Amino acid sequence: MINDKYFLVLRNSIKHVLFLLCVFGLGWSCTKQEEQQSSQQTEGNDWNSIKTAFQDTLNGKETDLFVLKNKKGVVVTITNYGARIVHMVVPDKTGKPTDVVLGYNSLKEYLDSPSAYYGALIGRYANRIAKGAFEIDGIAYQLAKNNGNNSLHGGPGGLHNVVWDVVSSTSNSVELLYTSPDGEEGYPGNLDITVIYNLNDEHGLEIYYQAMSDKKTVVNLTNHAYFNLNGDGSGDINTHVLQIDADEYTPVDSTLIPLGEHEKVDGTPFDFRAPTAIGQRIEDPDAQLQTGGGYDHNFVLKKGQTDSPEKVATVFSPKSGIQMEVYTTEPGMQFYGGNFMNGLQGKNGTYEYRGAFCLETQHFPDSPNQPSFPSTILEVGDVWESATIYKFMLKTE
Repeated sequence: MINDKYFLVLRNSIKHVLFLLCVFGLGWSCTKQEEQQSSQQTEGNDWNSIKTAFQDTLNGKETDLFVLKNKKGVVVTITNYGARIVHMVVPDKTGKPTDVVLGYNSLKEYLDSPSAYYGALIGRYANRIAKGAFEIDGIAYQLAKNNGNNSLHGGPGGLHNVVWDVVSSTSNSVELLYTSPDGEEGYPGNLDITVIYNLNDEHGLEIYYQAMSDKKTVVNLTNHAYFNLNGDGSGDINTHVLQIDADEYTPVDSTLIPLGEHEKVDGTPFDFRAPTAIGQRIEDPDAQLQTGGGYDHNFVLKKGQTDSPEKVATVFSPKSGIQMEVYTTEPGMQFYGGNFMNGLQGKNGTYEYRGAFCLETQHFPDSPNQPSFPSTILEVGDVWESATIYKFMLKTE
């Protein structure tokens, strides 16, 4: 196990990095009057009542909801059950507060839901590992299989399904910690994981991750927020306009495991290098679209893995006027178009087919079994780090 003194050093490092992330953020043009109006609107929500609905004890640990606000009236809520994003409220072009992420208004609803991943932190390994198996230095590891013959998102007892310890919280940030014990869901090593959610005054939700292990292991963490920029439960996202800075993607087999190669997006429905409506080519007779039931693929980001977050994607809703930019240090991003959504009741309505999109910043699926993919190995003594920012603004067409 990693001692408390070492974690103190890590936490100080994290806060330093978050400061740098805040500095490089681009501003959302907003007058003083607009700031006050937005603040009044979001403060009208009964956050105390919603917070109470998350305060309980689960598996011997206390659960809670943390309400993060910035000076311009944006509100994000985080629960330490699954370290998940619950609400993300930003003003639309009319000034109306709009919750742009899907989820539920109580802990009980999350526990009862057949869909486990809304807004959650995903790991130890985000996405799929073929046959739930891999080797490290000739040692075979067998994971829990929860997606046909494959392991998905760390298994049924993954990080989305545990209660995280609260290290600290302020009016605009929360720091959470979880130690995944050696052998949990089949993964080697005691893995100490820290995540910080920080809401800056430029309408950016910064997510910063660190992890360390006492055994050589694999790590691939992400957040699984489901977005609809017209608002939670407001219909499909086919008219949202998406741009992804990727020349290639990783095609998959019938079980959504990568084939081990990169394919050019040129001339395919996967070419989002120019802004394109998500639903514009969804019915094309493309073999990969048929295999995935729509978009559920990893995009190979042009920038590769970087030390600081760089912009990799933009999504715009003509209806709401809300635009979201995605920045990350990761080399890949899974674009999921809500192909398996099936009418669940959420916070504000029914989550219909293709009623949300996910942009999950990550390393590539099945990397432990794909030597040509960027490595997800974490050595003993090394620190795994990753940062992603979801940044919001208003845009006129």
